[in-house]
Amino acid sequence: MTGSRGLVPCVGCGGLFPDVSGPTHPYLESSPGCAAACAEVFACHYEDMPFYGDVYRLANDAYAVQHPGGRSRQAIQSVGIHLVRLCLVLEYGLPPERANDAALAAARRKREFVWLERPADMGRITVADFRQPLSGLEHKALLRAWAGAAWEAWSRHHATVRGWLPAGWSGTATGRPNRNVPT
Repeated sequence: MTGSRGLVPCVGCGGLFPDVSGPTHPYLESSPGCAAACAEVFACHYEDMPFYGDVYRLANDAYAVQHPGGRSRQAIQSVGIHLVRLCLVLEYGLPPERANDAALAAARRKREFVWLERPADMGRITVADFRQPLSGLEHKALLRAWAGAAWEAWSRHHATVRGWLPAGWSGTATGRPNRNVPT
């Protein structure tokens, strides 16, 4: 099925991308156009890591959970780790380094992760939204919104993901979720 102006929906996120051939990720489910757009966003972050260092992992997390792939152990663990990190950043307000360390600690239990039925809608923002010209600050704001939309798409599994948080971690100063974000 072709969308407007020769664009086709990505099989993973549903975003509209040019109908091109090319590589995709080995276990994340995406169209070649979506994978190429993702590579461009990631390249932008790596080219200016001092500026994007506080948010670039959110792009990785949002993209991964919007393209969950099949029921392979690798895909299940990938989605689990990325959802854990989104939870820690968005609900508990952990800074990127602490959230990444906590996600790595959670990964020690990744064999306990189970298949989560994918959402019918992967979120209102996809990597396709980054194809427009954006200033650096606009890009970062959109990236944060993308991460929030991707996390919200998995809302029926939030309790399961919270159960995967590493033992002994501390979130905010109070150790409680940030209730200013959707759960």
